[in-house]
Amino acid sequence: MCRNIRTLHNFQPPATDDEVAEAALQYVRKISGFTRPSRANEEAFEQALATVTDATRSLVDALVATSPPKDRDIEAAKARARAAQRYAS
Repeated sequence: MCRNIRTLHNFQPPATDDEVAEAALQYVRKISGFTRPSRANEEAFEQALATVTDATRSLVDALVATSPPKDRDIEAAKARARAAQRYAS
């Protein structure tokens, strides 16, 4: 699950609210062990998700970068190239 959490800091364009929410969801899923919580745990899961989403957005907004922002498309192409090399038969 956690391998789906991506770096959100220092990218151009900046991380969207959807990206922050997706990262928070993956984190809460990993920590709780639930992909979907039971009804008994749903309220705690949703509260944790809201808290982690807010904390993530606050962190990403507060961080300062000294290097120029990375381009999402270029970084994605690099990741695909690494994956192709890693998984080549």
